[in-house]
Amino acid sequence: MNQTRPKNLDLLTIRLPLPGVVSILHRISGALLFVVGVPVMLMRLDRALHPDTLSWMDAPVSSGVMLVLQWILTWAFCHHFCAGIRFLLLDIHRGVARAQARQSSGVVLGVGVLLTVLMGLWLW
Repeated sequence: MNQTRPKNLDLLTIRLPLPGVVSILHRISGALLFVVGVPVMLMRLDRALHPDTLSWMDAPVSSGVMLVLQWILTWAFCHHFCAGIRFLLLDIHRGVARAQARQSSGVVLGVGVLLTVLMGLWLW
């Protein structure tokens, strides 16, 4: 076994290819949806079941921080959805060549941002 392989453990100098970036963003968006999105959605559902407290819940939604959080969660959902479809296609061996993987990664990033903008404009 060859033990002369270079080892680069400095995470700030590693340059990932585009499919690697999409993979990492897929994991980050999934974690974000689980850690932040699920509690926010459950809280909204709980408030929706009690009409007298619904107006209390709508007040912070129009604030700047909540608006940014909504945009981030919308991006996380759209990116996670698009990347999930890409990974399902990779699982059935579609688009596994290097050029196709780069192209599909670019499509995932572009479509995720486009869907975020369109969904954000439609919802808010």
